[in-house]
Amino acid sequence: MKRVLSIGIFCIGLLALSVQPGLAGSASLAAFENLSGNLSIAGGTAHIPVMKEAAKRIMTYNSDISITVAGGGSGVGVQKVGEGLVDIGNTGRPISAQEKEKYGLLSFAFAIDGVGLAVHPDNPVRDLSSDQLQALFAGEISTWSEVGGPERSINLYTRDEASGTRKVFWEKALDKGDVAVKANVVPSNGAMKVAISRDKAAIGYLSIGHMDDTIARVAINGVLPTQENAIDGSYPVVRKLYMNTKGEPSALAQAFIEYVQSPAGAKIVSESGFIPLGK
Repeated sequence: MKRVLSIGIFCIGLLALSVQPGLAGSASLAAFENLSGNLSIAGGTAHIPVMKEAAKRIMTYNSDISITVAGGGSGVGVQKVGEGLVDIGNTGRPISAQEKEKYGLLSFAFAIDGVGLAVHPDNPVRDLSSDQLQALFAGEISTWSEVGGPERSINLYTRDEASGTRKVFWEKALDKGDVAVKANVVPSNGAMKVAISRDKAAIGYLSIGHMDDTIARVAINGVLPTQENAIDGSYPVVRKLYMNTKGEPSALAQAFIEYVQSPAGAKIVSESGFIPLGK
């Protein structure tokens, strides 16, 4: 079984340093002064904390603007924005060539996010090798005692196949290996965190930005899934977060995208547990 968690990924640290708040001029709330109307956003669930905080600040600044934020996952984000049901569709993966051709989508990256492995806090297992991880998710390892834990069956949790979180974990942590059919499928990062926090036999994966002390992080090959390890490149299970529009964005959508990518937006991104990219 291949060991794929190499350190040779793009220079995240340089990207993060290049967009620290205050180092570049960009959009501010003043850009919304003469705008009004409704803006609808849906899709990737990792994005939700950033989207909601940005929306709250914008609507507080200008009460003539109404912004709604919903989840659903990356697949939902592509479908809804492509069919004109929302103004911005969020994805935790790049849109495919087929999606771009079908819907005429434009993508705007704003953050780097890690996808981390997690268990219930009572589980003593805190580190797995690539081989152990891949065997565990394939169903070849079925009890925690096989990897240094208690005598207890393993309950696998995963995301649906349209999820951007699943895609990056499957590609970069599982080397595109099998995921056992017995795995429980959950609809969002938030649902994954709740499921793991309530199940002492659980193991699953979620956005680093959603991790807190209700669950326990699990290292892969000795490297914990933290924002700091994602920034310095030692933790390689990472992806970009995107906002997508159908063709050129409206004036309000454009202002929102530029705000999220601005120094003010970068602060929101960082405080939400992600690495800001800026423009």
